[in-house]
Amino acid sequence: MVGMAAVNEPVRVRYAPSPTGALHLGGARTALFNYLFARQKGGQFLLRIEDTDRARLKPGSEASIEEGLRWLGMTWDEMPLIQSARKALYERAATVLLESGAAYRCFCTPERLERMRAEQRARHEPERYDRRCRSISREESDRRAAAGERFVVRQAIPTAGTTTFQDLVMGTVTFRNDTLDDHVLLKSDGYPTYHLAFAVDDHEMRISHIIRGDGWLPSAPKHLLLFQAFNWLPPAFAHLPLVLGPDKKPLAKRHGAKDVLEYREAGYLPEAVDNFIAFLGWSPGTEQDIFTMAQLIQAFDLSKIQASPAVANLERLDWLNGQFIRRMSPDELAARLAPRMPEVPVDGLEPLIPLVQERLRTLNEAPDMLRFFFEDPQTYRPEQLIPKGRDAATTAAALAEAAISLRALTEWTPESIEPALRALAGRLGWPSRDLFMALRVAITGRTVTPPLIESISRLGKPRAIARLERAEKALAEPAPR
Repeated sequence: MVGMAAVNEPVRVRYAPSPTGALHLGGARTALFNYLFARQKGGQFLLRIEDTDRARLKPGSEASIEEGLRWLGMTWDEMPLIQSARKALYERAATVLLESGAAYRCFCTPERLERMRAEQRARHEPERYDRRCRSISREESDRRAAAGERFVVRQAIPTAGTTTFQDLVMGTVTFRNDTLDDHVLLKSDGYPTYHLAFAVDDHEMRISHIIRGDGWLPSAPKHLLLFQAFNWLPPAFAHLPLVLGPDKKPLAKRHGAKDVLEYREAGYLPEAVDNFIAFLGWSPGTEQDIFTMAQLIQAFDLSKIQASPAVANLERLDWLNGQFIRRMSPDELAARLAPRMPEVPVDGLEPLIPLVQERLRTLNEAPDMLRFFFEDPQTYRPEQLIPKGRDAATTAAALAEAAISLRALTEWTPESIEPALRALAGRLGWPSRDLFMALRVAITGRTVTPPLIESISRLGKPRAIARLERAEKALAEPAPR
């Protein structure tokens, strides 16, 4: 069993993304579990940008990842460590391994390696390096390197025995060393692979726990052997279960999943996204299913992470988002909506919040629901304005009567408006729902709105009557040919 960091050591964890794309839900969950663990233990949460795979870098990816983490409320405690700025450090570490015999130079050409892999595939064997260069003497290796021959540095994995460790999520894990590959540590361009940079940086950063996706579990024995080769005490490991879609395949855009910042643009709250991803593979063991970030920090426990894959139900995120919207105060929700309605002052939005708060699933739904308070309807569609079974003339007459009834009111409150309109429906011989639908479209231009009577009251008497008269006039005009 490989020894690891003691659990009572100061907690220092890291989220270490590669800047090859946006922050997705799975990556955000890994970051969140690291963040919650650090904050719950009074430790430190660090950010490391693993940008040594220069061919796959995407411009703007690092900034996008950092913005996504900030939006979700995860702040890191030190300046982000950028691996590409530490190339010389990794080269020195590779030299240490070469000198100890824990690594060796490999001079095989890409062509030779591809032939080797093709032959292994033909024999239905696992594809891994055949260790041809491992037998080259150190003197010959030094001479060929000094002569300028291209090489990579590979780890010399033990060919016998097993590597066993205790994973904080997966339990006891054992690998046969003869199944492990002598993987590349330092590429021919002098940049490290993930494996070397990861070990050097986790040691330098004094990382106590490595909390990462279980896609890295097959690499864990190589990493532990690498720490052993450096004579460093390795951190504790916790490998997180895979996140699957409803079809039991890895969660992706085909399931409707978005990148984190796309959720922001779609009107989701960071609190809802945090709550959603926290429950992907973890549960507090209680009936509570809506948590603030502070509550998540208090409740989080690595031992309650399940080892089996987590299935993401994106409909739950919609539900959570609605729940968090309804728990906000009107002034807070108005402030969250303000960027989506920049033409409206926040104090103009706040009185309208009670009309829509119970109906919103996302912030993006609010502008359409509220726009009629600030903009007059530009056109009316007769098929929406005229109730089923009525015609234009009778609907226009009903709107005219409604304007007269509202103009006669001495008080402008929902308690005075509603009885007046229901009485009008009775005099007209119309069901209230038909009259109210015609009024709804006349006043808002929409068939689905916040509660009609409260909307008429908020809109104000002059504007409400003016819109009724305008809709009446639209019905009286001949339809364009």
